[in-house]
Amino acid sequence: MNAGRFVSRLTRKSRSNFFYAFLCLPRGQRDALYAVYAFCRIVDDAVDVGQDRDEQRRELARWREEIGRVYGGTPVHPAGERLQEAIRAFPIPRSVLDEIITGVEMDLDHPRYETFDDLYLYCYRVASAVGLACIEIFGYRDPRARDYAVHLGIALQLTNIMRDVQADARAGRVYLPQEDLRRFGVSAEDLAAGRYTPGFVELMAWEAARAREYYERAWAALPPADAAGLFAAEIMGRTYWALLRALEARRFRVFGRRVSLPAYRKVSIALACWMRARWGRRRPDARPRRA
Repeated sequence: MNAGRFVSRLTRKSRSNFFYAFLCLPRGQRDALYAVYAFCRIVDDAVDVGQDRDEQRRELARWREEIGRVYGGTPVHPAGERLQEAIRAFPIPRSVLDEIITGVEMDLDHPRYETFDDLYLYCYRVASAVGLACIEIFGYRDPRARDYAVHLGIALQLTNIMRDVQADARAGRVYLPQEDLRRFGVSAEDLAAGRYTPGFVELMAWEAARAREYYERAWAALPPADAAGLFAAEIMGRTYWALLRALEARRFRVFGRRVSLPAYRKVSIALACWMRARWGRRRPDARPRRA
């Protein structure tokens, strides 16, 4: 299988919420995003629960070496080959790809976080760094776009953490800050067992408010002049904003079946963002509309 087919197949197989954002882009940008996403997916899969810890560390070390080869012109992995094509076409800093690997490695070293400040660093590395890579592909003129990418990454990762709280706890990973769990009288064992209590609802409402704050920060930082060019990022943000609202509408009943948006909803969000980018005008103070 050639490198391009490997990467595109991996991206489609993942059924990511990002997939619909990718579809609306010109082919060159889309292929570069496929390459970045495939790299992220492969590195994240390297630390799946149940695998040998030493082998997981070796795999991450191999990917650090592969990133060196990508920027040095001699990649050996199919995903590395496509990533090299991406960095030749777009100014993706090596530092953000290294940050992603370091963030994934935190799953091996820090399965729990005491404070939100501790969690923030993890979210920055595994999500905001991805956003910083993506905006180099989308293109921007105003440096505030980097703040937008950072804030949006934090918001998206917090939404993911809320949705997957039980599955993560069962895997031994509790991302919600320990100080928050204590504040609302919720334990890691409660999360793993799926105990839906008033304290759990209050905890999740607290975390949802924090996620909302970062969505608002992202939209406030988005430069009006770059809004049209960053419409694919808008699709990602509005899709996860809709997911957060779905969690809230369900009163955070996230135990059992995984909460997700139906495909038609994702498509409608993507089309609305694309049409606004092409024919609409965005006010400088615009905020994400309710989904």
